[in-house]
Amino acid sequence: MAERSTAAVDVADTSGEEPLTAKAGKATDDGAEAERVAGTHKETARPDERSATTGRTQPPDLHSGHKLAKRYRLEECVTRLDGFSSWRAVDEKLRRAVGVHVLPADHPRARPVLSAARSAALLGDPRFVQVLDAVEENDLVYVVHEWLPDATELTTILANGPLEPHEAYQLVSQVSQAMTAAHREGLSHLRLTPGSVLRTESGQYRIRGLAVMAALRGITSDQPQRTDTEAIGALLYAALTQRWPYENDAYGLSGLPKDLGLIPPDQVRAGIHRGLSELAMRALVNDGATASRQEQPCSTPEELAKAVAAMPRIRPPETSFTAPPPYQRTAYQQGSYGPVPSRNGQPAAPVTTQVPSPPPPLQSRTGKALKWSVSALLIAALGLGSWQLADTLLKSENPSTPQENSGSERTSEKRPAPKPLAIAHATEFSPQNAVTGKQPENAVDGDPSTAWVTKRFRGWANFGNLSDRKDGSGIVVDLGSVKEVAGVQARMYQPGQTAEILAASPDASNPTSLSDFPQHLTKSERAGDQLTVKLDKRVRTRYILIHITELPGDGSGEWYRGGISDIKVTG
Repeated sequence: MAERSTAAVDVADTSGEEPLTAKAGKATDDGAEAERVAGTHKETARPDERSATTGRTQPPDLHSGHKLAKRYRLEECVTRLDGFSSWRAVDEKLRRAVGVHVLPADHPRARPVLSAARSAALLGDPRFVQVLDAVEENDLVYVVHEWLPDATELTTILANGPLEPHEAYQLVSQVSQAMTAAHREGLSHLRLTPGSVLRTESGQYRIRGLAVMAALRGITSDQPQRTDTEAIGALLYAALTQRWPYENDAYGLSGLPKDLGLIPPDQVRAGIHRGLSELAMRALVNDGATASRQEQPCSTPEELAKAVAAMPRIRPPETSFTAPPPYQRTAYQQGSYGPVPSRNGQPAAPVTTQVPSPPPPLQSRTGKALKWSVSALLIAALGLGSWQLADTLLKSENPSTPQENSGSERTSEKRPAPKPLAIAHATEFSPQNAVTGKQPENAVDGDPSTAWVTKRFRGWANFGNLSDRKDGSGIVVDLGSVKEVAGVQARMYQPGQTAEILAASPDASNPTSLSDFPQHLTKSERAGDQLTVKLDKRVRTRYILIHITELPGDGSGEWYRGGISDIKVTG
């Protein structure tokens, strides 16, 4: 009997259940001969990755044009290895390109692969290439995942040269944050290589093969967090130096010279950002003798993400400005527009027009009188200005004058610079239904790597067009008491969310509906990475609502999801 599990699983239903890999772990013990690796690397590309010995090494005999489930038409085989094959395929039902991993149902790793694919599908994080289907059918097991035709492998990018410091910073920041979220759900990758990291046209990095790639190759680890952290360090090392941080060549990159050991990136190539160089060494395992002489090594993706966040932000390079050519007078301005034909038909020499000289200064009796008149007027204006300046200074020295009083009043009315306000509590805005997401306090814990994330909604950006979600959702911030609010900054979970910032009345108590927030601090608009407002006139309130009405797509084409990573209030 065919067994099917699709990505169309509402991850909110997993609230309160065991971690996602708990289910995978059960399947991993299902007789599969998975190789266990240590957290240190001693070999070439990923020295700890050796394919486990399997009882069947021949992949299924498939060919281009073969259809799986009467829906997925195989187009091109991209990998055939160790009893499984990977294909570029077409989902004829939804008319889109997909990727498919196929292996025999009696393959020792078939069950672990199915379990890993289902766990990865439940995560639903858009920073990872999404698993769309995981099926056991007709003696075959296959996993269907997204295919991103517009994305570029990091291997291809590095073939053209090392990354700029800003690009390398974005790479390590996005990958470490994504893997931090995966490990919180009990998922690991164990095979992070330049071939598993993709960069989209918008500059976002996406990771493919979460849990699935390790299951296909039978890779396990006693220290999965350390293994993934070291892999991220190797990616950063390669991005900075265009060299693989081990002795042998891999992924189109040259390895380090033998017998030289692991040397910092800034000793491999001149001009490398020192902070990023030390960060790569902190992430790479070095038997406790990290080359970073001042900072401790990073052994988990979360520690690495915090180290990246603690670095000064690296801005993108400024766009070079090309100076325009010097101004040249046109032939029309020079008075020689167009050739003037001669009588014999030959073009005549250009005619040079003499520029009239300026008129001489006035030397007549009238001119002298005019000069004396202008000089007298200037002297009179200068004297009048000096008198007014002296009068102003004298009045400012007298404390009893009205001007001094008004100045003091303006000084007393000057407000201090806004300061961060403490947030007492954060709750989810759910006016007509139960909780939609998890952990709203993640949006106010001061850690941008954690976030409050909504459920996934299918088909419609406005929370699935559900009647009990017509007022949207968001986070209600409780300041503890009525405060004067000068500004609000909300870091969004991902760009593209339609959102606004509202405030409750000063006398409001436990507001739960939209009518309880009559003060509109911003208009509803599509937000980018952040939603920020700085108020010219401060607002008195205790409760602030970051209100989301529409969600962006999560990359699967039919599911929508959003959230908020961090909220700061000043007053």
